[in-house]
Amino acid sequence: MSYRVRYTKTAREDLRRWYGLLLERDLPAARRAREVIGKSVELLREFPFTCRKPLSDNPFLREMVIPFGAAGYVALFEIEDNATVTILAIRYQREEDYH
Repeated sequence: MSYRVRYTKTAREDLRRWYGLLLERDLPAARRAREVIGKSVELLREFPFTCRKPLSDNPFLREMVIPFGAAGYVALFEIEDNATVTILAIRYQREEDYH
């Protein structure tokens, strides 16, 4: 079974924010981050249930850790149904929480 992956407006804004911050400092790193995040999200098409649960009482809310450099990113997503995964937010691992 293959899931369709979609992004909320907030998740798209998160991606733009992180790409923009990296782009100001290091163009090659920004491109690598975009590629790594994209490849990681592709895994959700086949294996969304392999990611960790941030809340024990909601088995459909999950987090995917995306390694990149010294820290990386965390994508918060929800398995909507048997065909759709929705990425709700993406944060840098050293951030306090999702914005």
